[in-house]
Amino acid sequence: MQQNSLIIGIFEFAILIFSLSFHECAHAWMASRLGDQTARMQGRVTLNPMYHIDPIGSVLFPAIAIFGPLIGLRYLSGMLIGWAKPTPIISRNFAKIRRDENLVTLAGPASNLVLALIALVAMVVFAEVLPDGKRLVLYSFVSAIEPIEGFTPHPLVLICALAILINVSLFVFNLFPIPPLDGSHLVRNFLPYNAVQAYDRIPIWISYLLMIFLGGSVIRIFLLPAIEMVIWTLTHT
Repeated sequence: MQQNSLIIGIFEFAILIFSLSFHECAHAWMASRLGDQTARMQGRVTLNPMYHIDPIGSVLFPAIAIFGPLIGLRYLSGMLIGWAKPTPIISRNFAKIRRDENLVTLAGPASNLVLALIALVAMVVFAEVLPDGKRLVLYSFVSAIEPIEGFTPHPLVLICALAILINVSLFVFNLFPIPPLDGSHLVRNFLPYNAVQAYDRIPIWISYLLMIFLGGSVIRIFLLPAIEMVIWTLTHT
């Protein structure tokens, strides 16, 4: 069981790094399409994680959340969230600043939703083509949430299951209205001038505390319906 948990942890870490890179690449690509080449000139339109990872948000905190429970830090379980380096944007390069800022902002969470949907489609295909596919895929998905004693999940199905859980979590997490997350940029664009000034003065340490201590709880609220939808899809296709 411990070995299975370690393998799942390694898969989680690799998928998280890829998903964060995909997220930031989507921001950079959309900004480039809308006229701001700042991120492209800095090499950010790439899936290479070396251009996107943040030492704390992409490596240290996720590593503690993933591997901490394996060494007895149980209170960290279920808090897999992370962030990458913000994509640089110069808004004055956009034709319609507010609209284009919002499109660039939404490109990140949308990219995580796309990855989750691709993984779900792959799982449906596996359920049809693998021997005893529906049972294998369903049990492998459940194993990604809580390892099942005596059951070894299919590696490819496990990767897809973790991709769904991680990318849905990132989709929800990044829409939090907490600076500097994507949701804060959307909120900021709809606030009056004086409110924007106050919003911009929120200390970064308060933002990090809110992300860390509220992130896991809020994500779990939205993750449960997503899990139920996946299980329904796997059992009714």
